[in-house]
Amino acid sequence: MTQPAEPKDLLTPAMRDVLVRMARAARPPLHTLNPQEARAAYEAGAGVLEIPPAPLARIEDFSIPARDGFALSLRLYAPSHDKLPVLMYFHGGGFTIGSVASHDILCRQLSHLAGCAVISVDYRLAPEYKFPTAANDAWDALAWLSFHADDKGLDGTRLAVGGDSAGGTLAAACAIQARDMAMPLELQLLIYPGCAPRQDSDSHRRFAEGFVLEASHIDFFFNQYLRSPADRDDWRFSPLIAPDVDGVAPAWMGLAECDPLVDEGVAYADKLRMAGVTVDLEIYRGVTHEFIKMGRVIVEARQAHAHMAHALRHAFSK
Repeated sequence: MTQPAEPKDLLTPAMRDVLVRMARAARPPLHTLNPQEARAAYEAGAGVLEIPPAPLARIEDFSIPARDGFALSLRLYAPSHDKLPVLMYFHGGGFTIGSVASHDILCRQLSHLAGCAVISVDYRLAPEYKFPTAANDAWDALAWLSFHADDKGLDGTRLAVGGDSAGGTLAAACAIQARDMAMPLELQLLIYPGCAPRQDSDSHRRFAEGFVLEASHIDFFFNQYLRSPADRDDWRFSPLIAPDVDGVAPAWMGLAECDPLVDEGVAYADKLRMAGVTVDLEIYRGVTHEFIKMGRVIVEARQAHAHMAHALRHAFSK
């Protein structure tokens, strides 16, 4: 009987080199920092492996009110001043770190390649704002867009929602809420989303240490975000346990093979398919969580950018 490959043996040479360089840098692990220090550390390294920023005709920062009156900051990207379809994007970071700034290059690239507008949302972070604030902010932003796209010269009849990691969780939850509110969405773009209430899958065990997103990081993030263990059983945190996903928007899902979250991503893709939802699932072999922001050295990141852009163009052309 053939023995399963050791997790490290699955990595591409380029991905393995990134991990070696990260280990050599010997920076303090995120979970040993306080949330403010973790945010600063993440922002400092966010662009190190990114591709050059795509030039765009239109970039605009503005704010909208959340349900409690808080001013949410948003950034609009567009390759032209035409009335374009819109992807609303939620950044990753375990609901604790990350920002519009940390995901600026990725959002620029999606807008550039897909020929659509992208609106990136600076939802509120934990621990200052615990669950369900981020989920509420995400939905409030999408609901605002559905009513006010025209105010920004955008096409509110062609909307998509997307995000990576925790942002993918928010996007999946928004897609379910959009279904419930009869809000049409053309696509949900989910990049290695968190989907499950508990981190007990085989991939969480196999890739618990040394693959960018570690078990200690996940514990740190969720300890900041969740008010109590009961929050894990809310589908806005765990879309995999949503009562049903019938009729939600078609999905494009991009997962990393060497990622603790890969199994729950596959499980959510299966849940969607079982409900009759069209799913385009790509598993990028030999790469880790966060690879999508390493396009300067990881070819799979650039492939994923192209695949996402194709999915958006196809969805918006229907």
